Amino acid sequence: MAQQQREAVAAPPPEEDLNPYHIAQAQFDWAARYLPELKPGLGEFLKKPKRLVTVEFPIQTEDGTVKNFIGYRALHSRSRGAGKGGLRYHPDVTADEVRALASWMTWKCAIADLPFGGAKGGIVCDPKKLTTNDLRRITRRYIAELGDTIGPHTDILAPDVNTNAETMAWIYDTYEMMHRGQNNLGVVTGKPVDLGGSLGRREATARGCLFATQIALGRGIVPGLDSVKGASVVVQGFGNAGSIAAELFAEAGASIVGVSDSKGGIYQPKGFDPTEARKHKKKTGSVVSLSNTKNVSNEELLALPCDILIPAALENQIRSDNADQVRARFLVEAANGPTTPAADLILFEKGIPILPDILANSGGVTVSYFEWVQNFENEQWDEDIVNEKLQIRMQRATDGVIDKQKEINGSLDTLEKQRKKLGRLGEPLQPVNLRTAAYVLAIQRVAKVTLERGIWP
Repeated sequence: MAQQQREAVAAPPPEEDLNPYHIAQAQFDWAARYLPELKPGLGEFLKKPKRLVTVEFPIQTEDGTVKNFIGYRALHSRSRGAGKGGLRYHPDVTADEVRALASWMTWKCAIADLPFGGAKGGIVCDPKKLTTNDLRRITRRYIAELGDTIGPHTDILAPDVNTNAETMAWIYDTYEMMHRGQNNLGVVTGKPVDLGGSLGRREATARGCLFATQIALGRGIVPGLDSVKGASVVVQGFGNAGSIAAELFAEAGASIVGVSDSKGGIYQPKGFDPTEARKHKKKTGSVVSLSNTKNVSNEELLALPCDILIPAALENQIRSDNADQVRARFLVEAANGPTTPAADLILFEKGIPILPDILANSGGVTVSYFEWVQNFENEQWDEDIVNEKLQIRMQRATDGVIDKQKEINGSLDTLEKQRKKLGRLGEPLQPVNLRTAAYVLAIQRVAKVTLERGIWP
């Protein structure tokens, strides 16, 4: 995910655990109940990260001040291939956040059937208070500190919150200086196109989100809504993923009725041009006060009546304290972890399906895989070829998750008998939502490969 923004939302209730790593573990444990054949020890291995690297380093900023920074890089799994995941810059980055994001990447890559495992990185800093030269120094020092823990065949980086193609160029250049004489382009994806980047990568997360939404609606996930054409859409978070999603959904015939950024949101029930909102934000710093729209808070935006709500900000935006207020007919998670487990249950009871993050936003890592392949083949594919391949992958992934949901919900009695036979007591199995189905599919794929490879030594 690239250039998403944290949204100003009301303080969550203290009783809900919003630690992203705890949430990721809970999601795994909930899905594992539907896999009675999964051995407990293997389950514990699959849900925990392989490693977490913490680095601390100083840089001299442009004003001459020496400042210290902390960076993290989590590698969750390499069962299916090299670790793959973005690098984010934000003052609220934590080790647990990075570990959670790395695990979500593992399941995302498995659902997309990519030869990668999950990884993620983050540096605790506020890019808004740093110059471009400061950020370049931070990036180079971070990569140098990571050394050979990253690489084209071990752990591959990509853009995420507050990082972009320019940041990826700095990463490549730093790694290249440390590993002369090799084809090092594959160490990072999301690079500038003239430096080995892939055409279509910038739009990939949003385009994949659109493809998955169209496929899911076509399969009847939302009764009475079989297409994005004519659908009213609200997008929370107007960074790279959110703004491009708004424009692509509009091009596909949807009506964009609300969007927001960190400073607030706008609403127009008749719809508005998201391109004008993007231009207004570039000029003023926010979408707020776009002509012919009503200003709304981020909290109000999440409760707007619409057909499709796209959370494209960061984690924990829809929680137990505001899920009841959601009036959308369908949630499509362009962000990572925007909906908490408690909110999941509330929305499921309300009959509001969620296209989960590990499926809906997998277009970014899918085209990153295409870029990685192109780098090793020393080729550059035409954009229409990239988009065609992306659509095929999203079709397979979305169909796979929907089919898995139907399979599980049609065999609950059999699964319950298997659990009892194995002595696994607990809460009776209930019909699953798309998120749990996606987890079950992903865990099955990673577990299968892990066992095929054999537990070393």
